[in-house]
Amino acid sequence: MSGATTGTKGTAAVGDLEIAYETFGSPEAEPLLLVMGLGGPMTWWDSEFCAQLADAGFYVIRYDNRDAGRSTKIRAKVKQSQVVRAFLGLKVKPPYTVSDMAADGIGLLTALGIDRAHIVGMSMGGMIVQTMAIEHPSRVLSLTSIMSTTGGRLVGWQHPAVLRTILAAKSGEEAYYTHAARMWSLIGSPAYADAPESIRKRAEDTWEYGVSQSGTGRQTLAILTQPNRTRALGDVTAPTLVIHGLSDKMVHVSGGRATAMAIPGSELLLIKGMGHDLPEPLWPTFITAIRRNADRA
Repeated sequence: MSGATTGTKGTAAVGDLEIAYETFGSPEAEPLLLVMGLGGPMTWWDSEFCAQLADAGFYVIRYDNRDAGRSTKIRAKVKQSQVVRAFLGLKVKPPYTVSDMAADGIGLLTALGIDRAHIVGMSMGGMIVQTMAIEHPSRVLSLTSIMSTTGGRLVGWQHPAVLRTILAAKSGEEAYYTHAARMWSLIGSPAYADAPESIRKRAEDTWEYGVSQSGTGRQTLAILTQPNRTRALGDVTAPTLVIHGLSDKMVHVSGGRATAMAIPGSELLLIKGMGHDLPEPLWPTFITAIRRNADRA
């Protein structure tokens, strides 16, 4: 077990939103902001993983994106037909954008009195941190994009079963457990598969912490309407690490390869047997790579 302890836990006012967050390690260490993916609360960054990052010399901040966990939920309805239209590349106006979500994370740093930070995002969080590096470069020390993509429609595609599974989600506690088990079994790492009881426990903990299915719909629309960042990523100067699993069904590895190709001087770490999750046996690999990339800043 790590020796690092949890620090501050609370909410911060960011514009009209309340953003829930939690910190690990010493405030005197290098700030590192963790940004979660679609529908995920900050607790999907495992507490022990955060503590181990703190042991590696970081002041770790994890937070709930808008419409997730205990942060503000946006009042806007999203119809399934809008999601399908956006998936097909048809024009749809989302309640908010990936840029808005990037501004939330930067606003949290400001509220915490942090000028610059290392930023790490997975999946949708990777899209968010890429956008931070493009739109708020003075606030970024280093960038790590995990299992994500550039927003280009010809890379980072999903396995056909993924969208069908997402659209099959139903409301209610037990339905959430069933859907979560089906989804995580589909997209998880085949070489590091979780036991069914572990998946169930994670779903139960997530439900207890806070789930917003309508919020996930709004986040989905932000993802599907995001711009292609490929050209803008060419101007990113922050040291960049791109991590991707070779068995990712949620975001094909082409998304990671495209991200690394777009950002000059970036490091690409491809991991055999890794899907769309952060398996505990790979934590030392992730932490070593994130630390190495941060040391380039």
